[in-house]
Amino acid sequence: MGEITELFFVMIIVAALAFAPLGYFIYKFTKAGDKPFGEIEPHGDSPSLVNDFAEKVIKYVQSLIAKK
Repeated sequence: MGEITELFFVMIIVAALAFAPLGYFIYKFTKAGDKPFGEIEPHGDSPSLVNDFAEKVIKYVQSLIAKK
């Protein structure tokens, strides 16, 4: 019976270590008012050569379609 108790406590410790990062994330998320890692730049607002090129291509194709 002692082996089962030992195993139980070892599994509790393993589970606590496994879920500690999740608990930390939840703590930081609720502490910072829905901003878990502080102020971050919203996705899509940063300049990108690929995005700029894609926008130019889309506008070009739209202008070709609008002329027809």
